[in-house]
Amino acid sequence: MPGTRKQVGAIGAQTVTLSFAGFNRAWAAWIADRLERRGVTVVQQRWDPQVEVPLEDALQDLTLSRGRVLVLLSDWYFQLGPRSHEEWNRALREVVAPDPDRFAAVSITTSALPGATSVFGAADLTNVGAVEAERRLLVRLGLPTNALPEDNETRTGPRFPFDTPEVWGGVPRRNTRFTGREDLLSKAYQALQDAGTGAGVVALHGMSGVGKTQLAAEYVYRFGSEYDVVWWVPADRRALYRQKLAELAPELGLSTGAEYGERLRAVRDALRRGDPHGHWLLILDGADEPDQIWDLVPTGPGHVLITSRNPEWSEHNSNLVEVPVYEREESVAFIRRRAPRLTHTEADRLAEALEDLPLLLDQTAGWLNDSDMSVEEYIDLLAGGIDQDVVKVSADFPLAFQTAWSILLNKLRDTVPESVDLLRLCSFFAPGSIPVRLLKEMPSGELPEQLSGLMNDPLLWNKAIGQLRQYSVVRLESHDSIIDDASSGESIYLHRMVHQIVRKDMPDQDRREFIDVVRRALAAADPGRPTDTRSWPTYAEITPHLKWADVLRSTDPAVQSLVLNCLRYMYLSGEYRAGIKLGARAMDAWRELLGENHPRVWDLSYHYANLLRAVGDYAGTEAIERAAVDHLRAERGAQDLEHLRAAGGLAADLRGLGRYEEAHEMSEWILGAYRELLGEQDSRTLNAQNNLGTSLRLLGRYKEALELNRRTLDARRQLLRHRHSWTLYSEINYATDLRLLGRYDEAESLQTQSARVHSIVMGQDNPQTLRAEHNLALCRYRTGKRSEAADLFTRVLERGERVLGEEDPLTMMFAASQSFFAREHADIDQARAISEKVVSGYVDMLGEEHPYVAGTRANHALILRNVGERDHAHHLLEEALTEMGRAVGENHPWTLGCAINASALRNLVGDPESAAALTDAISTRAIEVLGRTHPLTLSARIAHAADLRGLRDLRHADKIESEALDDLGKTLGSQHVHTVSARSRIRPYWDFEPQMI
Repeated sequence: MPGTRKQVGAIGAQTVTLSFAGFNRAWAAWIADRLERRGVTVVQQRWDPQVEVPLEDALQDLTLSRGRVLVLLSDWYFQLGPRSHEEWNRALREVVAPDPDRFAAVSITTSALPGATSVFGAADLTNVGAVEAERRLLVRLGLPTNALPEDNETRTGPRFPFDTPEVWGGVPRRNTRFTGREDLLSKAYQALQDAGTGAGVVALHGMSGVGKTQLAAEYVYRFGSEYDVVWWVPADRRALYRQKLAELAPELGLSTGAEYGERLRAVRDALRRGDPHGHWLLILDGADEPDQIWDLVPTGPGHVLITSRNPEWSEHNSNLVEVPVYEREESVAFIRRRAPRLTHTEADRLAEALEDLPLLLDQTAGWLNDSDMSVEEYIDLLAGGIDQDVVKVSADFPLAFQTAWSILLNKLRDTVPESVDLLRLCSFFAPGSIPVRLLKEMPSGELPEQLSGLMNDPLLWNKAIGQLRQYSVVRLESHDSIIDDASSGESIYLHRMVHQIVRKDMPDQDRREFIDVVRRALAAADPGRPTDTRSWPTYAEITPHLKWADVLRSTDPAVQSLVLNCLRYMYLSGEYRAGIKLGARAMDAWRELLGENHPRVWDLSYHYANLLRAVGDYAGTEAIERAAVDHLRAERGAQDLEHLRAAGGLAADLRGLGRYEEAHEMSEWILGAYRELLGEQDSRTLNAQNNLGTSLRLLGRYKEALELNRRTLDARRQLLRHRHSWTLYSEINYATDLRLLGRYDEAESLQTQSARVHSIVMGQDNPQTLRAEHNLALCRYRTGKRSEAADLFTRVLERGERVLGEEDPLTMMFAASQSFFAREHADIDQARAISEKVVSGYVDMLGEEHPYVAGTRANHALILRNVGERDHAHHLLEEALTEMGRAVGENHPWTLGCAINASALRNLVGDPESAAALTDAISTRAIEVLGRTHPLTLSARIAHAADLRGLRDLRHADKIESEALDDLGKTLGSQHVHTVSARSRIRPYWDFEPQMI
């Protein structure tokens, strides 16, 4: 008999069954933890009775569990099903009332509950802190309330549900109408918990409108108490993702400057180390292009949850959890919660008509509940289809969505027409997160009549936002602060399905007026400083919206300047591929809109060529720049600034094509013209001076390059700032020149500092940062710090391949270095595989006659020598020597280096006389070109001594060797690896290093 059961307190509280709604999991976890610390066995049982099971039976099943049943009373507990209060009162009277001691309860809501819940005698846990809530829980269960032992109390456990994680940002507000998905939540949770070392990654993937974002948000609210850091990041665009991730830095208490790159690097490093917080959860929302951001997914002790339409995340070490449409019973439960006036049967019919798509159910049920229209009438409207002359939608979307949207749009027009205007404005931004604050911040100016009220009246603006939110058309994105429900916030989220339909469903007059407003808003937000890394987060926010605002069709000078500034930003920040796409579209559009020879077109061609040149399309950029140079010289004269800028681009193209003498001649003339027109200290003069220094270096005139780059560096430090990207670029140039002159310690010292600042200011994966770290790896290699160099070579190449691609010029430069290092100090098979790809890549990019092809073939010959293929190596090196001499001249350091290697192979194939003659000649030429103590000259002298020794000319050999060793000791130090190797009579070799252009 139920009445004969003993109270839990009488037998000792050994087991408690905790019954809770899934929505309240955080409470269940906290309560279970507090009880288990006191020796109570807790069985957690999620309450989710099936609709077809009588409520009395479901409650009776709870009594089959061991020990007392502790019920978490909440709105959700009683809404599941859903069930009416009458049903609950009847069931509670029949099951709980006869045996009240079998049950206990705590209340975590202040809402009205069924009257019969008084039988539970629930303890109220609302509006109290963790200590008092625990005391009330224990009292209700008849357990002692004395303090726990200190070691037990300090053990880490779930956070009290009213306490948010220490760091919390970007998370959407909780959807209090969230329904079902229990299995998916459990599956995602278990997958993250079971993840091995490194960050556990789960990707929620499915079609648009199935509720991936809502599912991720519910995951956060259910399991967020287990984390110290919860950070939500929009991930539909790489640049925006990087910007939002960098914003985590101050929240983590990281000591960084204001520079975007420094914050991003610090955040990724902190997450990887788990310092200051090891329990972190990062949500990447809308990451539909894994190839764009997978390399930026943090690693470390935390978890990453991704929402995406793309299942290719499985190829990037992610666990996939597919999110389908609702199960029918979930649809019905959701509809009845969203539209309580509908019956179960009506909800079922509506769910079938709307194909169980959560987004559509949310929007439709919301306004249908406020409407007098019956479900039958609505379904008849759906069956009638859409008037395509009024609403034009994509055939990609389910027909039900197309039709339902036309009905909802009419509802919005009838209630708050301004909400439709706002929605149409938003459709000229990119779908997803829309920075509506740009609309509010734009200069007042003249607005179309129908928008002036919306834009200038805060109450009307908030009313429009509120109406769109009410019907789940948009959601607010201002999640970090406590805001009023009517607040417009800084950004709103517009689903891509809604975005596309709204964009198509618009009168032509509205389209013209609204798109112009958005264009002007974007132009007004332009910082105007794309070279300043502190402006990059703003450009990262603006650039995704250019396409949707169709800015390339605008004749507004401010909008056109915005396009040019965005292209410059993309070039400097390394967003080359996106920049090239924008540049190509802009060239076509502006030629058609403005004419082939409009000044804006020539301005655009300069930025477009920069981007193409960055990916190695030197022949293409030469054609663009030569056309610009010819036109501008003829139209404006040789001294025109625009002509000089185009000529500078053409000189860079010539450097890329290996035509160094032509490039030098042009660069020298350009610098003279700038000095005459602008003076020595203008930034454009310094840019031209920098470019001349690069031309000198490529000609092997290292001392002249060093002096010119030193002057450029000093001037930029004075004119700009020490952390300006151009100043940092000059540091790379100057350190490179120092290294190529054999001043290795000086080069390493400068480059170490510069690489650190690059990472801080420009970001760890910026191409210029990669260049800085690559030069640092070479500096460390040349100073003999091989282990440090090995790690840096590998990391730079891996990041280059991820960020830029294997065929990018920078990546191939990094690969060439990795190959020659691996040849001598690591894996010869790896060296050979990389080298073959590098040579093939340069042939495809630059052609057979380019000096980079000859140089990397010379490197490859050394690998063949090391694996025993001497004849093949000898033949390849002789060809490389000939081609290099033809490309850059007999006295160029690259030719002299090839000759050092060729002499070694001549010895190996049995031609010592020819080898000695070659080293004799190159020693003399090297002394003339580079000086007696340059490392390349010293290598030639040591090699010549070895060749003379092979010919038994020992006296002459000893003399040359002794002098060379003495110079090596004075130049590099007696313990330098090169000095030690030469003293051990290990024959020197030379590595070809592709240079920056």
